[in-house]
Amino acid sequence: MTENDEIWSRAEVESPCTKVCVIHPGARICIGCLRTGDEIAAWSQMTPAVRHEIMAALPAREPLLTARAARPSARRAARRSDA
Repeated sequence: MTENDEIWSRAEVESPCTKVCVIHPGARICIGCLRTGDEIAAWSQMTPAVRHEIMAALPAREPLLTARAARPSARRAARRSDA
């Protein structure tokens, strides 16, 4: 381990970001990492404990992306197919 390696090693919680940054319009969470916009924006300021809590909650959010209430309305879907 060199001197520079120590500078870059941190005991922080990794970000769940998958670089697919799209907020689902119905669920209001990112389809890549499942975080809310507020969580994404505040991630770098959060304590490791808060990050761990969010990371633990992420798997339970995945069904929100396919829930009926999260899907676009039929009218919105029809508009997209007309374009």
